[in-house]
Amino acid sequence: MSILFDNIIFGPIHSRRLGLSLGINLLPLDCKLCSFNCIYCECGWTLGGQKPRFNAKGDVLAMLERVLGEMVSEGTPPDVLTFAGNGEPTMHPDFEEIVEGVIALRDRLCPNAKVSVLTNATMLHREGVRRALGRVDNPILKLDSAFDKTVQIIDKPLGNYSVASVVEQMKAFGGKCIIQTMFLRGEHEGERVDNTTPEEVEAWLRLVEEIAPRSVMVYTIDRDTPAPNLEKVPVEELRAIAERVRALGIECSVAG
Repeated sequence: MSILFDNIIFGPIHSRRLGLSLGINLLPLDCKLCSFNCIYCECGWTLGGQKPRFNAKGDVLAMLERVLGEMVSEGTPPDVLTFAGNGEPTMHPDFEEIVEGVIALRDRLCPNAKVSVLTNATMLHREGVRRALGRVDNPILKLDSAFDKTVQIIDKPLGNYSVASVVEQMKAFGGKCIIQTMFLRGEHEGERVDNTTPEEVEAWLRLVEEIAPRSVMVYTIDRDTPAPNLEKVPVEELRAIAERVRALGIECSVAG
């Protein structure tokens, strides 16, 4: 069963990784729009043949101002404003301008809140996206495997995707980004899926060391997935992976 967010501003929700999070959805309210088609995505499958539709910049900022103002006046300000929702937020043609507007609202209404972006990193080739992500408090970039073949199975990119190219773009953040990785195993379309094998984890750790992010987030399946035969990774295994990240001198959090 897929979960779609039916409003531009959603929540607040208690995020496993970010605290009390007020969500910002730049994508359609009735379907998913993404450059990935992840087999584990809570929003379901990315459907092809659709004309991209995005929420207007003015609507996003007006609704955020209203909801954020109400939360602050009620004494329940969010810990974080999170770009997430029904797909990939950095696909929005006005992404940089919206980020600037959100930061301005945050500074005026709720200066202690952080601004986070959950992104699959497929739009890092766009200069405006890179600039915008460089301005937010938490640019959280997805890296689910060091191997292109595994990414094709787990994340199913809809366009050209190269792990090596994306890693080079991540390195350009100069250690100011956060890497987020979903660990899982199971079967999909007759293929074994497992990015927790020694080969996978060791190759992933080498890339993490190369990127040298500010921190890493490792997590596993928490909700229903569109692919039916996937397995949650035990938290003990996630903690063991996190310890290996910390051994590199990089902070790592675990959400099991």
